[in-house]
Amino acid sequence: MRTDIKAIAWDFDGVLNRNVVDGRFVWSDTIEEDLGIPAREFQEGVFDSRFIDVIAGKRDLLEHVQCWLDLNDCGIDAGAVLEYWFIKDDLSDPLTGGIMDRLNELGMKQVIATNNEHRRAAYIENKAGYGSRVSSVFAAGRMGLVKPAPEFFVHVSEALRLPPQSILLIDDSAANTRAADALGWDTFHFTDESREHLAPYLGL
Repeated sequence: MRTDIKAIAWDFDGVLNRNVVDGRFVWSDTIEEDLGIPAREFQEGVFDSRFIDVIAGKRDLLEHVQCWLDLNDCGIDAGAVLEYWFIKDDLSDPLTGGIMDRLNELGMKQVIATNNEHRRAAYIENKAGYGSRVSSVFAAGRMGLVKPAPEFFVHVSEALRLPPQSILLIDDSAANTRAADALGWDTFHFTDESREHLAPYLGL
């Protein structure tokens, strides 16, 4: 195990949670069959230019989804849609989950650093069970800061009371790893091609 790393900051979607395939979130593939909501229209209408305000905690996710449902006469409550979304999107990656558990056995400090708003962050902590596996969940909606803004990483580093060079970010976004790297963090760009190299990179 590498001794120069004092804490690991895991991205969630696409890293700990294997829910992204060919650039799309697979949870919505069956939303029309299950809830009668057209998947393409939902994706385009909900994840539009305003969604950055949801991620940043400036607009409530429940209200945002309910607004789209009402405008499209879907006749379903946003709470039911969010419950469906969060459960269907709970697709823990056995590889990264196994590495996380091994690191916990070795006493490594671990956190999640994610561009999620507060409702899904709470699900990740409580329902998906990550609250007991990491020391903190740094979520964009709670912080009012969104990766790859440098302030996001400065906030995490200061909260951990660790110098940037002693923190490793594992993220599937090249923009995020570049931003953290520019601040002196150690980074690992997690992709389908690099995923098998993560354990060796950590010295496991």
